[in-house]
Amino acid sequence: MKNGGGRTSRIRRRKLFTSSESRGVNESYKPEFIELKKWLKDRKFEDTNLIPARFPGTGRGLMSKTSLREGQMIISLPESCLLTTDTVLRSYLGAYIAKWQPPPSPVLALCTFLVSEKHAGDRSPWKPYLEVLPKAYTCPVCLEPEVVNLLPKPLKAKAIEQRTHVQEFVSSSRDFFSSLQPLFSEAVESIFSYSALLWAWCTVNTRAVYRKRAPRQCFSAEPDTCVLAPFLDLLNHSPDAQVKAAFNEETRCYEIRTAVSCGKHKEVLICYGPHDNHRLLLEYGFVSIRNPHACVYVSKDILVKYLPSTDKRMNQKISILEDHDFIETCWKKVLIGEVISDTNEKTSLDIAQKICHYFIKESKAVLQKVSHMKDEEVALINQLTLVETLWTEELKILQASAETLTSLQTAFT
Repeated sequence: MKNGGGRTSRIRRRKLFTSSESRGVNESYKPEFIELKKWLKDRKFEDTNLIPARFPGTGRGLMSKTSLREGQMIISLPESCLLTTDTVLRSYLGAYIAKWQPPPSPVLALCTFLVSEKHAGDRSPWKPYLEVLPKAYTCPVCLEPEVVNLLPKPLKAKAIEQRTHVQEFVSSSRDFFSSLQPLFSEAVESIFSYSALLWAWCTVNTRAVYRKRAPRQCFSAEPDTCVLAPFLDLLNHSPDAQVKAAFNEETRCYEIRTAVSCGKHKEVLICYGPHDNHRLLLEYGFVSIRNPHACVYVSKDILVKYLPSTDKRMNQKISILEDHDFIETCWKKVLIGEVISDTNEKTSLDIAQKICHYFIKESKAVLQKVSHMKDEEVALINQLTLVETLWTEELKILQASAETLTSLQTAFT
């Protein structure tokens, strides 16, 4: 996918923040979290700062047990708790990976391990962690086709790319899964099904933290940077959060320290990166409300539709824009620029205003359609609500942009 693609550029950047929402409901008493706590303690980790809780707006996350001061260590997760490619190589899968040609990717190794351990059920030493992982995800690759069709066109195109990527990821790995048959009494086709591998791929793609490893011959050339971090990955996202985080080679722990103070019984949040809502939905399966990085993407087709048809050099100009990745333009960038001449400025503002109104009309039409579908497709209500939130946030941007453009146009009348 465009814009750097690859897991390396999508790793969560860890920054701390506290939610202004109402206090969360403690969930540490739930059986799955009790078992996870015991499992973590056996691996030399016992958290004293955070507890699992459910919050309005963000759902399940972590709540501060006490006030946290600036610079305080809030999580120091030992290497023994981390699920890495080293974990996979040390397991029963290691010998099969070492001899397979061409070498499997690090992500395939992690996905294979997750599916295999989940299939093992009570016999898996990783069961306490697997039990608290989401049972399903809301990345576009997991959405129903009729819901994907409701996405903004640029995001819909990337969603289709994502689905194709996952399908190819699964189909190209079938021979490798077949080589694992001696490990299982059931047919590997039933264990490594598309749905099981989709769950595993989403788990890695949405929850992994970053830790770069040196290339190894048993793996493909794809960067080995994904690490699953039990408990730590319960932290939710806020674009305003601030922490310092990294794997400490001396302590052999993945550590997170506060960059700001945090009140008692508040949700502790992190930032996955300065991503717009299209990126957040595509990579993590959610939309951020009041996201300062949110924008509306303008496709080449829409630009061509509204740019002056009398311009004989239009195709050349569009080509230049494409060469410099300026076709997918954010509204906040459209509204900030150097004024070359009053005539050009007025023309640009007029075009921007027309494009803006086009998208406002489109947004309202889609929102109305989603509203009707929510009444008729009850089984899809969660997916439809997610899409509804995305379009609602974009409509806010467009309406604010339209007001700004009207103000700017007034200066030329």
